[in-house]
Amino acid sequence: MRSVALVVAFSLLVALAAQVAVPLPWTPVPLTAQTFAVLLTGALLGSRLGALALVAYLVEGASGLPFFVGGAGGLQHFQGATAGYLLAFPVVAFVTGYLAERGWDRRFLTAALAMAAGSLVILACGWAWLALLLRSAGDAFRLGVAPFVVGDIIKIALAAAALPAGWAILRRRS
Repeated sequence: MRSVALVVAFSLLVALAAQVAVPLPWTPVPLTAQTFAVLLTGALLGSRLGALALVAYLVEGASGLPFFVGGAGGLQHFQGATAGYLLAFPVVAFVTGYLAERGWDRRFLTAALAMAAGSLVILACGWAWLALLLRSAGDAFRLGVAPFVVGDIIKIALAAAALPAGWAILRRRS
């Protein structure tokens, strides 16, 4: 029962984080707190539960619940500019969780490296999808990767720093 509660709680955390979004005028992809929550979900829940929480998030959003950026939901989000990023989320939680299960979450630097690996998966999948839509890898990189590198570095550092607080909250709830 605790596992189900954690999956639901973390899918809701990602949904809330998706509402913290800054539209950027030079790209169709907004800067969001969503990736911060995705990285933290994997690191705190581990590979299996983390990935499951992100699958739940995608199913909830696809079913029409207002879980995506701007309180949106529906299947159309899996056809637009952000589809590659969204579809990467369960993989990212799995990768980050897998590394955390092997002790990468115990020190700030290794936790940040695990989260950087996850962030690279998000950017690579987003870039690949956007390149298909735009029919240009260069344009996709310019619009879907480059604008987010600095923000991702900040989110990685914040998520790695937030891990001890996350552990404390999870310990209190058990």
